[in-house]
Amino acid sequence: MTIATQSLPLTFHPFLRFLKTPKGLLLAMLTAMTLIALLDQPFDDAAPAVLSAMAVAAILDVGIIWMLRNEWEFPDGALLTGLIIGVILRPQEPSLVVVAVAAIAIISKHVLRTHWSNIFNPAALALVASSFLFSTGQSWWGSMPTFGPLGLAILLAAGLLMADRINKLPLVLVFLGAYFALFTVASFLERPANVAEVFRTPDLQALLFFAFFMVDDPPTCPTRYQDQVSFGIIVAVASFAIFVYNGAVYFLPAGLLVANAWESGRRQLHGPLRRLLA
Repeated sequence: MTIATQSLPLTFHPFLRFLKTPKGLLLAMLTAMTLIALLDQPFDDAAPAVLSAMAVAAILDVGIIWMLRNEWEFPDGALLTGLIIGVILRPQEPSLVVVAVAAIAIISKHVLRTHWSNIFNPAALALVASSFLFSTGQSWWGSMPTFGPLGLAILLAAGLLMADRINKLPLVLVFLGAYFALFTVASFLERPANVAEVFRTPDLQALLFFAFFMVDDPPTCPTRYQDQVSFGIIVAVASFAIFVYNGAVYFLPAGLLVANAWESGRRQLHGPLRRLLA
């Protein structure tokens, strides 16, 4: 009894250490939120979609890394990508489509990259691509829009904690401020009904989920505060422009891809410049 009790912390130590990392904390948060959201979703549709997206993303990521570097790496990022895809796509999407979207995300992560990291947020790129390739829908059910104020409170609490933990709170706040400012101005310049939906459920919950768990993806967004401000504004302006002129369901992920491209270009230009001035 004493030996078992003493060995328990040693058994769980690697797991607890993983939970203290940003990816570990985010994976735990999103998993808990997904389990809550599943209580109000068609379980036979939603749960298999999430699990299949995570499984395919993880297996593919492990396989690609093994082929490229001949080493094994725990696929924490791939699990997050699959989970995000699973909770954004409609639960009614065919399993093969969900699997294909997860595969696109992981392949893009390894193909579209620079010396620093992948260029685009893999989940955002795959979601935009799936709209063209498979005409997929996005319900963002993982943001718990059907839970009302309680779901909103859980989303805000988890999101603020995560953004603060990875030091990306300025980015998130600037993005949200610019986003709401643009749509507020638009409501005065044209018919308010044309933009009113972004202020209501489920679009409001989808926006917060997007801001807290996708916009501030560490590998594809800046670290310095001044760069975070620029990045957040670019995401907001690009998303707003796509919504107004296109109205596409993928306007949020597409706006993020524009900012990802800008950030990747900034890194490419500033890297040689810093070496030149050193």
